Amino acid sequence: MTSAELLRDHHLRVTAARVAVLEVLAERSHLTTDEVAAGVRARIGSLSTQASYHVLDTLAAAGLLRRVEVPGSPARYERRVGDNHHHLVCRSCGEVTDVDCEAASGPCLAPAVPPGYEIDTTEIVFWGTCPRCRTSPAVPPTLRSPA
Repeated sequence: MTSAELLRDHHLRVTAARVAVLEVLAERSHLTTDEVAAGVRARIGSLSTQASYHVLDTLAAAGLLRRVEVPGSPARYERRVGDNHHHLVCRSCGEVTDVDCEAASGPCLAPAVPPGYEIDTTEIVFWGTCPRCRTSPAVPPTLRSPA
């Protein structure tokens, strides 16, 4: 399905910015708003910072993107939606990698849930060191897990 068809399927207006955002995130995942905006500008020529935030918020609200909240880092976006996966963050370079969950339908954990609540998603962030940074110890740490 093309990006334009995907937008129409979700009852969204097809715009150059929305198509470009979906295409940029299809090529690379876990991008910040600034990284997405730079990729979009390279494709269509211009996009304001405010428009970047608006497009990302709209596509995330429609379920076409997932907003990934990594502590100590700007929000990131990915096209992988509708499944149960988590993220692994390299403490040294900040690379974010998908980690498939052992529980196919989620949530992964079974906390004591207050009466009346229904849990449908679990956000888990694993922290470690990526293979590239493990072999290059000279790279200074850029991200730290919360204390």
